[in-house]
Amino acid sequence: MPMFRTNDLPESDVYTVLANARRREAVRHLTTSNGTVTLGGLATEIAVEETGESPPPQAAYESVRSSLRQTHLPMLDDLGIVEYDPNTHVIRLRERARDVDTYMEVITSYGITWGELYRTLGVLSLALVVAALLDAPLVGRVDPLLWASLSLFAFAVAIGAQFWTHRWYVLRSLRGFERGVR
Repeated sequence: MPMFRTNDLPESDVYTVLANARRREAVRHLTTSNGTVTLGGLATEIAVEETGESPPPQAAYESVRSSLRQTHLPMLDDLGIVEYDPNTHVIRLRERARDVDTYMEVITSYGITWGELYRTLGVLSLALVVAALLDAPLVGRVDPLLWASLSLFAFAVAIGAQFWTHRWYVLRSLRGFERGVR
C-alpha cells in the first residue's frame, strides 16, 4: 500500500459515481460512519434524507433498498469504492473511496460547505485583526493579539468539529497508512 494518497480511480468513473444522488449519499454516509453499514441501515438513512421523514415511508425505503442492491452497490463494488457482500448485505468502505471523496465538497450540518466556513473564518479573522491594528471603534479596544488568538481558537473548534464528523473515516485512513508504513 502506498504511503501517500493516490488517485488511481479514473476521473470518468468518479463522475459516474457522483452523477447519482443515491451513490453520493451512500459514499457520504459510509465516510461519516464507522465505514461499515448494512444494506437496511444505509437504505433507511438515504430514504430519510430523500423524504425528510423518520422513519421513512415503507415505499420510499423499499425503492432505495432495491436500487442500492440491484444497481448502485454492485457498481461501487466493481469500481473498488466499497466492498458489498450480497449474501450478508454488509457494505464496507474501501481505500479507493478517497478518490471519490476528493471530488465531494462536504456539507456541514448548517448547510454550508467546510470550505465556505473556513474562508469566512479567515476573512473575518483578518478583518478583525486589521481593524484592531488600525484602532477601529470598538474592535480597536481589544489587543490584536487577542483577536488573532480568538480566531485561531475558532479555527481549532471548526477543525475539531470536522474531524469529529468524519472520525471513522479518518481513523480508517490512519490504520491503512500504518499498515503501509510497516
